[in-house]
Amino acid sequence: MATILQIETATQVCSVAISVNGETIALREETAQNIHASSLTLFIEEVMRTANLKYADLEAVAVSKGPGSYTGLRIGVSTAKGLCFALDKPLIAINTLQMMANGFLIQHPNYGGLICPMIDARRMEVFTAVYDNHLHQVETVNAKIVDEKSFVLELDSNYLTFIGDGAAKCAPVLIHQNAHFSNVNFNSAAHMSNLANAAFVNESFEDVAYFEPFYLKDFVFTTPKNKVL
Repeated sequence: MATILQIETATQVCSVAISVNGETIALREETAQNIHASSLTLFIEEVMRTANLKYADLEAVAVSKGPGSYTGLRIGVSTAKGLCFALDKPLIAINTLQMMANGFLIQHPNYGGLICPMIDARRMEVFTAVYDNHLHQVETVNAKIVDEKSFVLELDSNYLTFIGDGAAKCAPVLIHQNAHFSNVNFNSAAHMSNLANAAFVNESFEDVAYFEPFYLKDFVFTTPKNKVL
């Protein structure tokens, strides 16, 4: 029986869940800016108490690996790796965009179109990919600057639903009869459960010592304009 602690911190959502054999049994999450550092360990303690589990009862730790927020991913992955080191448990990494698309399909099991999860990057840029209704990747993960010509081939031949915190800002330029948008948040550790369980069964584990988040783009440090020398 696979009991897995799951962590999602790729966006402004701080989300922690516990699953048993692919079914979510406890969940704690909140959406706010800069919440991960102060809340993640508290949320982990909460779900462990809710599930009436000790840390020794866990069989693995799963983490949303990105793409997404540099700081959020760093905090989530560092916490997951620390737990794996301390507990001597395997680490499972789940692609954040795949997790989001999986959440959409869980809520819409009869959906027949394509899903395009979008994570807000900067300006009109998003981290994105396209999946079919069997969660097969149609377009690989990429950083895309969205304009009127984006996704034209997919939209001309498929019903395409855009999800995630990057979708709303792209709606004004993605005007097509086959383009649809969902305002539901799919950045939840609960949407990781069946994916993490499948990875556990297949022993698809990461090297805890060397694993790094999938940032997709290098983090750019900026210097304040009014810096006093």
